[in-house]
Amino acid sequence: MNILDEIIASKYKEVAERKELYPVKLLEKSLYFETPCISLERYLLRPDKSGIIAEIKRKSPSRGDINPYISVERTSIGYMQAGASALSVLTDGPYFGGKNEDLMTARKYNYCPILRKDFTVDEYQIVEAKSIGADAILLIAAALEPARLKELAAFARSFGLEVLLEVRDKEELDATLSENVNVVGVNNRNLKDFVTDVNTSFEIAKHIPSGITKISESGISNPKTLIELSEAGFNGFLIGESFMYNSRPERAAANFIKEYKQLREKQEVPA
Repeated sequence: MNILDEIIASKYKEVAERKELYPVKLLEKSLYFETPCISLERYLLRPDKSGIIAEIKRKSPSRGDINPYISVERTSIGYMQAGASALSVLTDGPYFGGKNEDLMTARKYNYCPILRKDFTVDEYQIVEAKSIGADAILLIAAALEPARLKELAAFARSFGLEVLLEVRDKEELDATLSENVNVVGVNNRNLKDFVTDVNTSFEIAKHIPSGITKISESGISNPKTLIELSEAGFNGFLIGESFMYNSRPERAAANFIKEYKQLREKQEVPA
């Protein structure tokens, strides 16, 4: 069993337990449940933003502890002040050290799109995402049968949540893309062995239909890479570990985004 299979098996058990503890009727009483979602897709396309989805992640199965005692309040506010387009918050506990309260804290202090980063396998998690203040959910092609993924995407859209579809190759893209997907994300990290290669994004970019908002995820540590990805047609970039390994991730993000904007401005100056 690879790491992804292990996580998914664990997630089904976790969801069954949460259904018993927090029934849907209870989730529907949340203050956030009737609040309109903020569009992740629209913010990614805003010219005044960087296109960066800045992530809060305490640990990972491959790296162990990254920044376990992070202040979600300070970091999330700092990310947005630095010029990020959106936030991504890990809510998986056993493997990534996250919790729903992290996303709720980020929601409390920020008006921006927030992606709930988790391994969604059941409708219950989508209701839960809405109840904790998320604006978008992640659906991983490698984790679900195509028909099941499309069902969950449609269910999410019925609640006003946007859907980030994560793929690793053309076959996954072709099998899972639907009208309910708002953003396609190419994960440069193979979730089966956690090996990362940014070239994955460049290889798949040409297969993503034009007009679809697309982002590159994981393994991005150099602002110059963002320029190259933009030229390949990417509208956004999900960055976590490059920021989170610093004691003050928001400062790392600010320096990164400043350098990226300077590179972008140089490109726009006529020769």
